[in-house]
Amino acid sequence: MLRVGTDLTSVPDVSAAIAAHGDRYLQRIFTPEELTDAEGDPRRLAARFAAKEAVLKVLRPGDDPLPWKEIRVRRHPSGWTDLVLSGRAADRARTAGLDDWALSLTHEGDLASAVVVATSRSPDPT
Repeated sequence: MLRVGTDLTSVPDVSAAIAAHGDRYLQRIFTPEELTDAEGDPRRLAARFAAKEAVLKVLRPGDDPLPWKEIRVRRHPSGWTDLVLSGRAADRARTAGLDDWALSLTHEGDLASAVVVATSRSPDPT
């Protein structure tokens, strides 16, 4: 089984949310590690937001909203990123049989994008 999620996020929209809501917005959406990795750069934060949206498209939570911070983009020292799911997001992935994840992030100008691919060795139970 293979599932793909993608999202395109406006960098100015993320900047506006930060300007309007400050730490309240940042703390609700991003983990402390994500905030450190992004170094306050709205382009990097927008790419991480896009990744979270793309994961939601893969998980298909329906009417069961998942907390943003249960989907974490982890940056490795060499620069590549991957995903860490926790709590209900991880439970949803296990229930769907998704056990291998890949992530690609990019940003250019006013746009940030993410592509998430999740696979399973078992048939789709949903």
